[in-house]
Amino acid sequence: MTAILGISAFYHDSAACILKDGNIVAAAQEERFTRKKHDPSYPKNAVEFVLKYSNLNLSEVDKIVFFEKPFLKFERLLETYVAFAPRGFISFSKAMPLWIKEKLFQKNFLFNKLREHDKNYKSDKNIFFSEHHLSHAASAFYPSPFDEAVVLTADGVGEWATTTVAIGKGKNLEIKKEIHFPHSLGLLYSAFTYYTGFKVNSGEYKLMGLAPYGNPVYENKIKKLIDIKQDGSFRLNQKYFNYATGLTMTNDHFNKLFAQKPRDPKKEKITQFHMDIAASIQKVTEDIMIKLAKSIRKEYNIKNLCLAGGVALNCVANGKILSEKIFDQIWIQPAAGDAGGALGAALALWHLELNNERTVNSTDNMKGSYLGTEFSQEEIEKELKFIGAKFKIFEYEELINKTSDLLNDGKAIGWFQGRMEFGPRALGNRSILGDPRSENMQKNLNLKVKYRESFRPFAPSILREDLSTWFDINADSPYMLLVANINSKKKFKMTQEQKELFGIDKLNVKRSEIPAVTHVDYSARIQTVNKNTNERYYDLISKFKEKTGCPVMVNTSFNVRGEPIVNSPIDAFNCFMGTELDYLVIGNCILEKSKQDPNLKKNYSEEFELD
Repeated sequence: MTAILGISAFYHDSAACILKDGNIVAAAQEERFTRKKHDPSYPKNAVEFVLKYSNLNLSEVDKIVFFEKPFLKFERLLETYVAFAPRGFISFSKAMPLWIKEKLFQKNFLFNKLREHDKNYKSDKNIFFSEHHLSHAASAFYPSPFDEAVVLTADGVGEWATTTVAIGKGKNLEIKKEIHFPHSLGLLYSAFTYYTGFKVNSGEYKLMGLAPYGNPVYENKIKKLIDIKQDGSFRLNQKYFNYATGLTMTNDHFNKLFAQKPRDPKKEKITQFHMDIAASIQKVTEDIMIKLAKSIRKEYNIKNLCLAGGVALNCVANGKILSEKIFDQIWIQPAAGDAGGALGAALALWHLELNNERTVNSTDNMKGSYLGTEFSQEEIEKELKFIGAKFKIFEYEELINKTSDLLNDGKAIGWFQGRMEFGPRALGNRSILGDPRSENMQKNLNLKVKYRESFRPFAPSILREDLSTWFDINADSPYMLLVANINSKKKFKMTQEQKELFGIDKLNVKRSEIPAVTHVDYSARIQTVNKNTNERYYDLISKFKEKTGCPVMVNTSFNVRGEPIVNSPIDAFNCFMGTELDYLVIGNCILEKSKQDPNLKKNYSEEFELD
C-alpha cells in the first residue's frame, strides 16, 4: 500500500487529503476546524484529520506533496516587481520579509510543521512539489468519468500561469498552453469583486449572484480593460489595475473609466450601478470562457471537458458552456479552488511520477465529495448532552417522515448527516433545508438565518430522475456547479408591470412553482441527488415528493455569513441556536428550537467577521 498526503496552503483555502493506492480516502479544508473562513495557514487540523481517518501516522506516509512550487512563484514576484519598479515598492517591502522567512524555504518550513504531527518523522526526502496549474488540472481530470478529456484551468494566478489547457488521456496529463500573469481572468473578476465592495477570494459568489439584477451596459467599457482574441486568449491593460504592484485591485484610471470610486461596504448601499457592473463583468467572463471552450474543442477534437481553478466555480459560465453544446460532456472538480490543489498534487504524483494506471468510474471517483469528518450516533449524542441540548431520537424511517413533514410545514431545518463535504458547497450533509414552494423562504433564510444580503440566491437539490421535468437540462450536476433555466411548464409569466421593475425590486416576483430557488432570470444553480452517493438525503427528498409532488429541496450551506460550513455537532448546535432555524436534524436526533434552554442562545450574527 502506498499512501500520499497532499497539502495546499499559504494563500487561501488551505487543505489536506490522503490517497491510498490512488484512491481518495479523506480530504478537508482547514477553515472547517479553525472556524476562520478561507484559512490560509498550514492545515494542521486538516492533516491530523486525514491521517486519523486513514489510520496512519505521518511516518507511515510514503510521499508528501505540496500543490505549487515556491521558487517559481518567488521568481514571478521578483520579475513582476522589477518590471514595474519603482511603482511596486510598497507591496514589495510588505511581501518580501514573509517570503524570505517562510515561503522561500518552504521545504524546511513544511518539514518542521510536519514533525509536530509525528516525532518519528525524521527526513524531508519524501516531500515533493507540484506545479500549481498541474495540481488543478490533475484534480479535475483524474477523478473525472473520462478516459480522455481537455482540461481547462482558470484562476487568479499560480506560479506564472493564470489559464492553462491540458490534455488528459488514461494516466497521462500534459499542459499544452498557458496564459501568464499579469493577464488573468480570475484577477479581472476579483478586481470587479473589489470594486463593487465585496471581499476578494470570497465575494466573487456575491458578484455572480448580483449580476442577474442588472444589465450588461458596461460590457464595452470593460473591453477597454481586456483585449479578447477570437480563440478566447486575452491580455489585460495594466494601466487600469493595481494588483501586480499595489495593495488594491484597481486604481484611479479604473475609477475614472467607470466614473465612480470602489464601493465602501460600510458606508454605501448596493445600487443599480453596481448591479449593472456585476452583469457586465459576468457577461464578459462568460464570453471568454465560451470562446476558450470553442477554440480548444476545434483544435483538439476531444469530446469531453474538465474544468478546475477558481473560475470553474462560476456556475453560470459553466452552464453557458454546457448549453452551447460545445462538448458532449463536462465534469467540474467540486473543490475547484486552491483547496482542490491538495488533491490534484497527490493524484499527479501517483499517476505521473509513480507511473500508476487509472481506474475510470462511470460517474466519478470523488465519492460525492463526501470526504470529510463524520460522527457516529454515539458521538453526536455525547456532544449534544455535553452542550446542554434537548433532543429526541428517532428510527430511520420515522426521522425521514418527521423531517419531511416539518419541511412541508414551512420550517427551516439544519441538516447534519454523514461525512462533511470537500469544497465550498454543502451537498446535503452540512445543509440548511427548506421548502422551495414557499414565496418567503429565500428572503427569510437570507435575513433571519444566514444574516446576508437579500439578493443572494439559493440552490435546489433535485432527484436526478426528475431533473428534466423541472429544469432545462439533462446532465448530472452533483456538485451544484451548473446553472440552468426552470422548465417552461413550471414558470409563471410576469405582468408588464413586473417586467418593468428594476434591481432588487425584482426579488419579490413569484416566477415559478418553486420560487425559493428561482433566480430573477428564471435560472437556478442545480444539485442532482443520487441514491448511490447520498442515500439519506435522497430518501428525504423522495419522501417530500411523495407528500407534495415536488422532488426539489432548498439547499444552502449550514453556516451564517462569514462563517465556514459547520464541522462538528457542537458547531451545528451553536449555529442552530444563534439563528432563526426552527429545527436541527443531526444523525437520528431532532432538536426543536422552542424546547432548548434560551440561555444557550447567543448573538451569532456578530460571532463571525462579515465577508
